Amino acid sequence: MKITGIILAGGRNLRMGENKAFLQVNGERIIDRIRNLFSNLFDEILLVTNSPLEYPDLNLRMVADLTPGKGALGGIYTGLFHASHSHAFVAACDMPFLNKALISHLINLSPSYDIVIPKTEDGFQPLHAIYSQKCLPFMEDLLRKNNLKIIDFFHRVKKREVPTQEILPLDPKLASFLNVNTPEDLARAKDCLKN
Repeated sequence: MKITGIILAGGRNLRMGENKAFLQVNGERIIDRIRNLFSNLFDEILLVTNSPLEYPDLNLRMVADLTPGKGALGGIYTGLFHASHSHAFVAACDMPFLNKALISHLINLSPSYDIVIPKTEDGFQPLHAIYSQKCLPFMEDLLRKNNLKIIDFFHRVKKREVPTQEILPLDPKLASFLNVNTPEDLARAKDCLKN
């Protein structure tokens, strides 16, 4: 099954004070780590960003938010709207430890569902999930109401939760879900590489 890979790069980076996509983990920018992984998994990659001039060297197709200022939900909606395939895997640009085996597992589950989403002790992981274009009208409904809570439309579509015990054999540290929002997160990411 062909799936689009979507990278969300629309955050304001307030807590970090610089573009999180360009932070380096293990000598490589996070955005480059994601692009390289995605190019092994997907034949179409979209970067959702309202500042395309920051990313000319990535050689990726860029799309601007259809509904600016609507957070991650607006970014997912935009990427899914522009995707050539019926399903797309979505991740944020500040996730350095995305895992090919886990993403492949989600892809294998996706043909029968509108959402395939990991659920850990922290709850759902909406920025590490597969969405089908059948979700678009329900996302649009939330955006129109200015409800930016991604999980609020989940009850309206066919969802497959992927619980922690299913994830652990593929990602024992659950590092896939680590995102780097603060300098402390960056330090934690560097520690993750040592352990």
